[in-house]
Amino acid sequence: MACLLAPGARAQEDNLEQRIAAVREDGRFVPERALLRLQEVETQARGASLLVRAEFLTQLSNARMRLGQNDIAMQLAEELIAYARQQNSDVALAKGMLNKAYITFAMNERRASHLLAFEAERIANRTEDLPVRVQATISAGQSWAEEGNFPFALSKLQAAVDLARQSNSPSSLAAALNALTQLYTQMREYDKGFEVLDELLAVSATLESPGRMAQAKNTEYGLALDAQQPQRGQRALLAALALERQLGARGMVATTLVNLSDSYLKQGDYARTLRYANEAITAARLVNNAQVEATARLNIGQALIGQGRLQEGKQSVATGLDYYERTANQPDMQAVLLEYGLALEKAGDLRGAVTAYHRERGISNQLFEKQRQKAVYELQEKYEAEKKQRQIELLSRENQLKSTEIDNRRLQQRVWWLLALVLAMGSAIVGLLYRKVRHANVQLKVKNQELKRQSSRDPLTALYNRRHFQEFMRSHAGKPVHPPAGSEVVGALFLLDVDHFKHINDRYGHAAGDLVLTTIAETLHDVLRETDMIVRWGGEEFLAFLPAVARDGLDDIALRILNGVAAQSIAYQGQAIGVHVSVGFAPYPLAPLGLPLTWERSVNLIDMALYLAKAHGRNRAYGLRGFRHVERTTLEAVEQDLERAWRDGYVDLSVVLGAADGKGHAGSAPAAAADGAKGACGTATAS
Repeated sequence: MACLLAPGARAQEDNLEQRIAAVREDGRFVPERALLRLQEVETQARGASLLVRAEFLTQLSNARMRLGQNDIAMQLAEELIAYARQQNSDVALAKGMLNKAYITFAMNERRASHLLAFEAERIANRTEDLPVRVQATISAGQSWAEEGNFPFALSKLQAAVDLARQSNSPSSLAAALNALTQLYTQMREYDKGFEVLDELLAVSATLESPGRMAQAKNTEYGLALDAQQPQRGQRALLAALALERQLGARGMVATTLVNLSDSYLKQGDYARTLRYANEAITAARLVNNAQVEATARLNIGQALIGQGRLQEGKQSVATGLDYYERTANQPDMQAVLLEYGLALEKAGDLRGAVTAYHRERGISNQLFEKQRQKAVYELQEKYEAEKKQRQIELLSRENQLKSTEIDNRRLQQRVWWLLALVLAMGSAIVGLLYRKVRHANVQLKVKNQELKRQSSRDPLTALYNRRHFQEFMRSHAGKPVHPPAGSEVVGALFLLDVDHFKHINDRYGHAAGDLVLTTIAETLHDVLRETDMIVRWGGEEFLAFLPAVARDGLDDIALRILNGVAAQSIAYQGQAIGVHVSVGFAPYPLAPLGLPLTWERSVNLIDMALYLAKAHGRNRAYGLRGFRHVERTTLEAVEQDLERAWRDGYVDLSVVLGAADGKGHAGSAPAAAADGAKGACGTATAS
């Protein structure tokens, strides 16, 4: 039974509720100030009524989380959940589950966070509390977006906007519109994003909340940046920074400063990049935000490289990269390395650029391999489930057969003159069951073959995958190639990588990237022979193994690949996407000093040749023809730095230019011309 409060106690309760509600904005934007204000009323709040106490615990947990105190925040969320269940309050329980979801997300446990958000939405929808339902629906929509399910995310966030309009709560409406704008940005539906943004800015202006307006301006920056409107994005950031400083939101200030440094870096304004990045480091240290500081170090490094201060820049980038390595944030580190490589390439440090590209490619291959393994595991689980179902069906049929045999024995004992008929029926049933079992075994064999085929093929391009190639080479490596009389026939390996593939994904979306990959796969089938093995090596890399080709024809094959891909104009949503590739190639097997290398070492060498092609302009192929005077050095030294080995005259490379870079010709390039004009022809000499 609910107790009635005396008039004085009721007034105190109302006052406490108002004080806690007033802390909500600080908790979001200035958590250190919110924590102090909440601690002032903690004793009174813990003895208050159910909903007041629940709101207090919600805000206290939220403030602790935003200060990076996730362990304390989680204890408070669990306390709220236990209290809500004890009091049988769905409103309080939904708040506790949402806080737990946010803390779990801050601890990088995304899947667990999403499941908590979905459960919180289910609980919130049992209540009549519209603000709580709006918050839970927003969280569910954002969770679907993080899982890549944009249709579900869109329906949830549109529903959140509708609920917020019904609630007559401008702050709830601003939160829903903010999330919807961010989703349209992710979906690259920029027109719809700007339409929702206009309403978001208008609603935020009515709230008279610097924090809400700063949040909206940061959302505007993200949308404008993706929509190729950098000037608008920069203005939004500057406006957000002024609001955040007015509010004293130190955490937001640090993030906005580092975004400003990145914005100026993209414009090539290195002086302002350095200014805002250094300010970001100071601000990040005040709130102990290591990620912001690391990002600022990366921006400083690239700005210094852009100013020609190469060694200083590299040191700063190395400091920033150390954070990403320690936190094992592979997707972000991959993007950082790609930008770093481009900066070094632009500054003329080709060796540094190749090293950065190699690290980026290694991470890309790891991520691709994890995705492929997940797909294979899912396929195997599906197959095992089907296999168990077939076994159950067979057991059921065996049981039916045994039952029939028992009935036959009884009939034999009772009616001798029906023996012949019963035996005939029994034989017919056994024959029928035998045929069914035989058919099931045939089907099982077909399924096994299908599983084997699927496990050896890339699901997107239908090309062989890396695992199949590795198994093939283990069983076939070292077998001699017998040349026909009058010609020298060798095997060959070609490794190619799509140029600027990340830019294609960023600009057109991953569906366009998938279309590019399938088109290249089809092109390779056209320009190579049916006997050649074509492999999706990983991400945007392809490998081709040609078992028997003329040694002097490798350059022509490389040119055919380059021009075959470049000739494709890929139509996607009314836009034409042009694509080029860079290629590394070599005869196989390679045999320095007369001893053939393993296929793994051969692939590593052509991978290095590929990155020389990347570093020297792209849309070209570098081929490793052979070795010279290797006895004067070591093979390990060649493998560690192919470009230096080329310059020193230990390897013979050929360079094939794609049609877009000139006339599409091939030749041996002098090692000393690596930084010189494109398309140089001649014989490699020691420098």
